[in-house]
Amino acid sequence: MIGRQGEAMLHENITAAASLERVAQERSFKSHDGTEIFYRYWPALSESRKGAVLLFHRGHEHGGRMAHLADELAMPDYAFYAWDARGNGRSAGERGYAPSFAALVRDIDCFVREIGKDGFIKRDIALIAQSFGAVLAAAWVHDYAPEIRALVLASPAFSVKLYVPFAKQGIALWQKIKGRFFVNSYVKAKLLTHDAKRIASFEADPLITRPIASNILVELYDHAARIVADARAITVPTQLLISGADWVVRHGPQHEFFVNLASPAKERHVLPGFFHDTLGERDRSQALDLIRPFLERQFAAPQTPIDLRGADRAGYTRDEADRLASPLPLLSPRGLYWAMSRASIRMGAWLSPGMKTGIATGFDSGSTLDYVYENEPRGTGPLGRMIDRTFLDAIGWRGIRQRKLNLEELIGSAAAMLKAAGRPVHVVDIAAGHGRYVLDAVAKCAELPASVRLQDYSGLNVGLGCKMIAERHLPTCVTFNQADAFDAQMLAGLKPAPDLAIVSGLYELFSDNTLIARSLGGLATAMQPGSMLIYTNQPWHPQLEMIARSLTSHRGGQAWVMRRRTQGEMDQLVAAAGFEKLDQRIDQWGIFTVSVARRV
Repeated sequence: MIGRQGEAMLHENITAAASLERVAQERSFKSHDGTEIFYRYWPALSESRKGAVLLFHRGHEHGGRMAHLADELAMPDYAFYAWDARGNGRSAGERGYAPSFAALVRDIDCFVREIGKDGFIKRDIALIAQSFGAVLAAAWVHDYAPEIRALVLASPAFSVKLYVPFAKQGIALWQKIKGRFFVNSYVKAKLLTHDAKRIASFEADPLITRPIASNILVELYDHAARIVADARAITVPTQLLISGADWVVRHGPQHEFFVNLASPAKERHVLPGFFHDTLGERDRSQALDLIRPFLERQFAAPQTPIDLRGADRAGYTRDEADRLASPLPLLSPRGLYWAMSRASIRMGAWLSPGMKTGIATGFDSGSTLDYVYENEPRGTGPLGRMIDRTFLDAIGWRGIRQRKLNLEELIGSAAAMLKAAGRPVHVVDIAAGHGRYVLDAVAKCAELPASVRLQDYSGLNVGLGCKMIAERHLPTCVTFNQADAFDAQMLAGLKPAPDLAIVSGLYELFSDNTLIARSLGGLATAMQPGSMLIYTNQPWHPQLEMIARSLTSHRGGQAWVMRRRTQGEMDQLVAAAGFEKLDQRIDQWGIFTVSVARRV
């Protein structure tokens, strides 16, 4: 313990460091779609820097309104970064607009990669985010599972008070009718903070963006609900600051989020009398005096992520799957509802080829997925085509088609990287279904890989895949064989050794992590350092109960009960096999991820 003299000296050092006002460097980077994102960078004041703190502003604002924190937090050993989100401040993009909420979340992933150029890896990083920015930050941590040091969320906008009854539903309906439009913020500066200077600067700030696009507002609600409900997937040390007199967002979802958090290091603080701009309040020193020691503790402590590889035996997604596998009393309201659902699907199969294929081969089969990829409604008469279109437009199938696009992108980029490194690019997909997504991806490559070996356990899939290869008149280096993707010995003996291995839509169908580890271990044995692995995951799905209660799988017509893997769990299984994750894609609904990793 330090004495009074030591405490006084420490206080003097902090005060002295705080008095050295930092000067921001102005920078920018191009995000995933080429949009120019502006950000400010304050280097650490000491030579022995300990980490980086990223600041994310509230909606309508920009990083300049978070700049005061770089000095006021009095953390001289840390670099600070603050971006202007696309469509805000000095960043490019239509004001108040983004293509989707998921695009903004991916911007964060690109931002973190950008500051990696300054030598900061994810383990060196903590996030401080406010309001809308806090929802983005929480979504990034949930969806991408980065192993960062800490997450501080101030008044996260999990549920915005729109005050007009049914406003959210009305905005969503009007958007469907008229397309995208803009909603102007009604919030007065005096309802954000008690700080007179902050009020005046807000009202005079020409970079404040009042409008927000309707698609972002609607998607904010949807993604916030998903993140709050599934916060058990977040294991990063998290501090939650709640403004006690918040006129802008509701408290209930914030408390629910905290309760659901799985991190063993989590804190919740309610700040009485604080308005929504928690980190810009008149008495914000109360909040900063909570943030500073929390961050210092997390950076000082050894980073020991929770081991998630046993989540198939004991974990909340295991409990969820067990509940879905439990039968319902037939005459209960829910039992009757799902019995009617199953009956309607069987009736629809009389007219819809998509439903008929699902019942015949399993809704998770390669045949069903290939039908979904084609996305061409067929059926008996107009009614049959309408039913088939409805089937193909289910949100899960839309996610599957986006997964295919993400696969094609990452397969192409991985093949190009390997080719540039002087590798011949031998490709293997250990459970290809009919192989359509691989063949489509290979067709887009600038140069055909040295070999493409497709495999599947189903003889039906192998036969139809071979037919597809023949129809496309592909060279003999493209082959299709029957094999078991969980046969570690077979995988370990793959010749030629794969430069690029693909596992898509397979591991999601099997709950047992022992099987996954066996498969990954076999691949790792076969692959040389520098080879690449592309793998998919399903961290969330909005229709899990419908799938479990109404649809059948390829395994003998059994109920299709899925156990979700959080992205953190899936990434840990891949890392344990000897791979380092490099990049990730996720669809706009947060259902399916596609990741690429390198053999180390």
